[in-house]
Amino acid sequence: MGLLNSFRGWLGEAAGSLAQRMRIDASIYHSLNNVTIMAADGSTTQIDHVIASRHGIFVIEAKNMKGWIFGSEKDAQWTQSLPGGRKFQFQNPLRQNYRHTKVLSEFLGIDHGLFHSIVMFWGECTFKTPMPPNVLNTGYTAYIKSKTAVVFSDSEVLQIREAIQTGRLPPTWATRRQHIDSVKWRHDDHHWGKN
Repeated sequence: MGLLNSFRGWLGEAAGSLAQRMRIDASIYHSLNNVTIMAADGSTTQIDHVIASRHGIFVIEAKNMKGWIFGSEKDAQWTQSLPGGRKFQFQNPLRQNYRHTKVLSEFLGIDHGLFHSIVMFWGECTFKTPMPPNVLNTGYTAYIKSKTAVVFSDSEVLQIREAIQTGRLPPTWATRRQHIDSVKWRHDDHHWGKN
């Protein structure tokens, strides 16, 4: 991943956090953005958005993309198709976010079943294949609010937010560089894994 791609990704994540702040009631949904967590194996995982609430912990993977998006839940790679016939492959964000939820579940010591994985596409893109209900290009606030079962008390939500806030790596360029190196390590010839 080049520095320019990393910067473009960061811009998409920043746009996502602004929309998140405008559309979700902060007294109910406690939001943290750009959270990098150390996994048990020493690698890192970088999560665009985490929202702790009485209704579970929402882990959001934000994608800032245009054009047509092709993919399925089981595909390792998805495809972005742009005007002029340009096509680009990218890692299945559902697999990517699964790792995020697993690492955060282990880090917090909270059952993985209390996490909600969401993939949110920002930008003007159109899904050209059927997507699962948690892969969205609009309406993610409504999706979050559709989860109404109460699974945490208000005090537990605050404890979760505090644990993430104090346990995350600092949101600096050095942390981002460490995460990029960690992704390369996991994807080289000797290791395999998901971002």
